[in-house]
Amino acid sequence: MNAHLPFNFPVSLAVLALAGCAVGPDYQRPAVDAPAFRETCNWKPAEPAAQLPRGKWWEAYGDPVLNGLEDRLEISSNTLHIAEAQYRQAQAAATIASAALFPSLSADGSANRGKTGAITANRFGAGLTAGWEFDLWGQVRRSAEAGRAAAAASAADLESVRLSLHATLAQTYFSLRVADTQQRLYERTVADFARSLQMTQNRYAQGVDTRADVAAAETQLKTAQAQAIDLSLTRTQLEHALAILLGQPPASFSLPPADLTLQPPAAPSLIPSQQLERRPDIAAAERRLAAACAGIGVAKGGYFPVLSLSGSAGYQGARYQNLFSAPNEIWSLGASALMPLFDAGRVSASVASARAVYEESLGTYRQTVLAAFQEVEDNLAAAALLTHEAAVQDEAVAAARQSASITLNQYKAGTVSYLDVITAQSAQLNAERTAVLLLGRRLNASVTLLKAAGGDWRASDASK
Repeated sequence: MNAHLPFNFPVSLAVLALAGCAVGPDYQRPAVDAPAFRETCNWKPAEPAAQLPRGKWWEAYGDPVLNGLEDRLEISSNTLHIAEAQYRQAQAAATIASAALFPSLSADGSANRGKTGAITANRFGAGLTAGWEFDLWGQVRRSAEAGRAAAAASAADLESVRLSLHATLAQTYFSLRVADTQQRLYERTVADFARSLQMTQNRYAQGVDTRADVAAAETQLKTAQAQAIDLSLTRTQLEHALAILLGQPPASFSLPPADLTLQPPAAPSLIPSQQLERRPDIAAAERRLAAACAGIGVAKGGYFPVLSLSGSAGYQGARYQNLFSAPNEIWSLGASALMPLFDAGRVSASVASARAVYEESLGTYRQTVLAAFQEVEDNLAAAALLTHEAAVQDEAVAAARQSASITLNQYKAGTVSYLDVITAQSAQLNAERTAVLLLGRRLNASVTLLKAAGGDWRASDASK
């Protein structure tokens, strides 16, 4: 009976380990107050899930150049490569934490020659050594649980970086196209102002206009030319920003100018659950909360004894030729326990710290959800109000063009001064610039709304 004890004892402990309860609280996703958006009436409970597909949401704009840049981003972005490496680190850490649940096994070999007194002897050895720390209290299981949650949070972080990079690239691209469109506007304006200057010079030579009219026309022209040069600087810096996003030196990247003719896609009807399910930053915060909850169990495990089993088997002898024979066989098997008796409050402090980390993570998760709702609300409002503003601005552009044309004809007829022409033309230029900037703001707001929604609106609409 006793001969079988060394083999039954570890089996019994293994059964206890499997049946033991894990210390610390079991994680439950906290409830979050998630009201419906003002613009919608639909609502259902949220279930954060960063793995939901986001799609190539930038294709909604129908710009082949933008699509090509976004595809290149996935391949060449250094920032994205950094985030991917961080995710692989988190995966490896989770595997390391889970490995502690299983026994360890190692092989060893030795060859020694030594002298004791007048005797010189050889000693050879070969064997296997095994060890296993029983997870009776679930400390290791909680640690593995925390590792898996941390890896999932890192995966969500990777998706957050990816989503943010694609959005930043789209917004930078649209800002560059706004600069292109403004440059075309200034090219036309400078040409018009040059003709106006020539006209005032001719009229001055005929004695119709004054020298002040010529100076005013020249000032108007030079000011427009200076503003066009400043736009070139803005455009160059935006092109450099695109190059860095794509992981390229600025000197090796260029994008041909093109006017901005796109219109933002219509805003969808979003509901909170869809937003929460697709936003990776919310999923990351929720997984970190789960990891913090498991961390409480890891800390509480310090209150309990550590039980472990170790064993070894092999051969030792003075001659390697007959090393693997029965007379040279050796083995050992044992169990040990380590019970903490006094630690000056170290474990209690660790548990208190773990609880504080959980409370911090809980607050971060709830605040992340609230910030997400604010971001969506802000950009839903922006999409609606900027669309209305753009329609009014288009009317202002039409009126400014008509006013400039009428005033110029009146000037040619001699009924108004050139100052009136300058005023009308400046109003037209400002109105047209504002219209271009508004289109850029609308496009950037739509990108931010897509980012806030966590991805492709079309995927959201298809899921209804």
